[in-house]
Amino acid sequence: MNNAAYIGLDETDEWAKFSHALNSPKQVWESHIVVDGMHCAACAMNVERALTSVAGVISAEVNATSKRARITWSADTTKPSAWMAALSQAGYAALPANEVFNLDARRKQQRLMLWRMLVAGFCMMQVMMYAYPAYISPSSDMTQDIQTLLRWASWVLTLPVMLFSATPFFSNAFNDLKNRQISMDLPVALGILITFVVSSAGTFQPEGWWGQEVYFDSLTMFVFFLLTGRWLELRMRDRTAGALDVLMRRLPSTIERLTAKGEFERIAVNRLLVNDVVRVLPGEAFPADGQVLAGETRVDEALLTGESYPLVKTVGQTVIAGSYNLQTPIEVRVTQLGNNTRYAQIVSLMERASIEKPRLAMIADRIARPFLIGVMLAAAIAAILLWPTDHARALMAAVAVLIVTCPCALSLATPAAMLTISGALAQKGVLVRKMQALEALSQVDTVVFDKTGTLTQDALTIASIDTASEYTPVQALAIAATLASASLHPLSKAIVQAAAPQPPAQDLQTQDLHISAVKEVHGAGLSANSAIGALKLGSSVFCGLENLDRMAAPVVYLVSEHGWIATFTFEESIRADAESSIRTLIQQGIQVQLLSGDQADTVSAFGQKVGIAHARGGCTPKDKLLHMQLLQQQGSQVAMIGDGLNDGPILALANVSIAMGQAVPLAQAQADFVVMNNQIGMVVLLLSQAKRTMRIVKQNLMWALAYNVVCVPIAIMGWLPAWLAGLGMALSSLLVVANALRLSTLPTQNLSGLGNTG
Repeated sequence: MNNAAYIGLDETDEWAKFSHALNSPKQVWESHIVVDGMHCAACAMNVERALTSVAGVISAEVNATSKRARITWSADTTKPSAWMAALSQAGYAALPANEVFNLDARRKQQRLMLWRMLVAGFCMMQVMMYAYPAYISPSSDMTQDIQTLLRWASWVLTLPVMLFSATPFFSNAFNDLKNRQISMDLPVALGILITFVVSSAGTFQPEGWWGQEVYFDSLTMFVFFLLTGRWLELRMRDRTAGALDVLMRRLPSTIERLTAKGEFERIAVNRLLVNDVVRVLPGEAFPADGQVLAGETRVDEALLTGESYPLVKTVGQTVIAGSYNLQTPIEVRVTQLGNNTRYAQIVSLMERASIEKPRLAMIADRIARPFLIGVMLAAAIAAILLWPTDHARALMAAVAVLIVTCPCALSLATPAAMLTISGALAQKGVLVRKMQALEALSQVDTVVFDKTGTLTQDALTIASIDTASEYTPVQALAIAATLASASLHPLSKAIVQAAAPQPPAQDLQTQDLHISAVKEVHGAGLSANSAIGALKLGSSVFCGLENLDRMAAPVVYLVSEHGWIATFTFEESIRADAESSIRTLIQQGIQVQLLSGDQADTVSAFGQKVGIAHARGGCTPKDKLLHMQLLQQQGSQVAMIGDGLNDGPILALANVSIAMGQAVPLAQAQADFVVMNNQIGMVVLLLSQAKRTMRIVKQNLMWALAYNVVCVPIAIMGWLPAWLAGLGMALSSLLVVANALRLSTLPTQNLSGLGNTG
């Protein structure tokens, strides 16, 4: 295929749909594509080689499990049509990542694969029916004519398998030879071809040295097994990378937009502009970030924010692209589109993670090509060793070696497991930004928390209320809340929220205070007139109490013209699951520490509340870095949990970094993991699932190595039938992927009480 097939992607507006410009003085872009035709790690290396051979392509990263590739290229030197055409010439098909779900090509390919498998299965059963008499009847009971007739019938039934079912193996092998590369389809195609040639020779010339046996039953059987295994493996691979696929399918292709005539018309989402008004129907996803103009509904943001319950959205509130409208039609004004939405940032992070190769996967990829070359040599050795005694057995031993040895199980062992757990965590509101971090997280023995915004919520709460003798705390709070309701200051909001659940103040009805002339002095406080005199709510200076000692915690004073009424002391609100999560970490043998820039006494008291013995306050960013370096010099594997922005340097230094909070700009978050739902329990979940993931990775690697160590010598000796070799090859990959799929189910119990599950 030449460049003409992709020439439509050479316009900037077109490639910008699946690419983004990098911060560079040159025209450097990063594109994400889906590559069809890859079946093993050697295929991924072939794709990388084909892409980087194009002038202007700076780098290429390919993941054979997710079938995704990331290409960095210069628009001054090349265009997408050039490097996509290079992939086609290498025998692989490229599709822009943003279009993979808008086209029917993927479904057509899967249906064609299913038809190939069904044809092979039907022919296999018929050939087995003709081969069966030869297995059970003594040679003297079957005449030569009958034997020849059965062989010819088997040969005819094998032709559809060779000409239709097995064509992907032959076409891929031909591309390998043409491009001087190797993939797993080359030895498979050689095995199929040798078996067919030997069996055909035995059919056409029974008196020849090869005429004693034909292997049409074995040929059709292992082709069927290989196709079945590949089809099932494709289905299971789709499940391992399913979270990214589900996320990318969330945006609708069309939406109703308000026209100048005041009517709604359905248009393509890519025609939307900022400030357009759209109507989103129940069951539809929001196409962009926006503000509700009319209507009230509930929305599902679970996959985007980790919020497990539907949220109520009313006029004036914001909705995010990719969330679902669950109840009633609402009208929304578009505020953010495309790459500026939080949805686009999440997709970008997950795309990067799906392409990234963990350390163990890179090792497996490096040995895939030498491994396949070794397979070819082993097959030749098997044929040479057995040729003097039995020509037919020698050839079939070579075929068994070519088919049974499979690097797929080895190359799938790590990425299949890590893609599965990444998808499962994404559905819980945790984004995996770096695959390698899962391996590092499984070895963590020390967890360091930041305080503000991590273990605490953004809102403050009232810790204590001191009052004059003539007022009760409830009465003082009621008076303060009446004034504070006129302000949007965080401390005012905390007072109003604290007063809401309180019982009515005895001997004082706030509606009888006759509050009037409320004035707010920004940064100082509120003043008003009332039935009990002039009131002030604010700082000590604003209230005329300069001589009072200043306290470390935030304090608000309430005074009247007659004197002091009350003092409200505030504290940061501890996250609901902080204490239980920290307790669980300690029970699991993990050392937990707290570093904060707040005053030492405040941090120490906070540490006692949440159960952290080692709590250090008054830390500058440099102090935090020095402390982290000291822990690592002592041999500790440290995970740092912070807000993702203010803690950037220490997050970068830690062995593993976790950013908390929905407010973190995802594109700037310098962390290995991003917890979008603010739950500290997710840290416990991450640690337990990282260890579980590495156990499954090790199980997969052990199985892949054991399979090849056992089967290859048996095949070389000629003791392994070709059909059994095909079955073993198919099952080896299926078992690895099926084992990885165990990670798709996460524990449903309270996250803060998780143990290690496997």
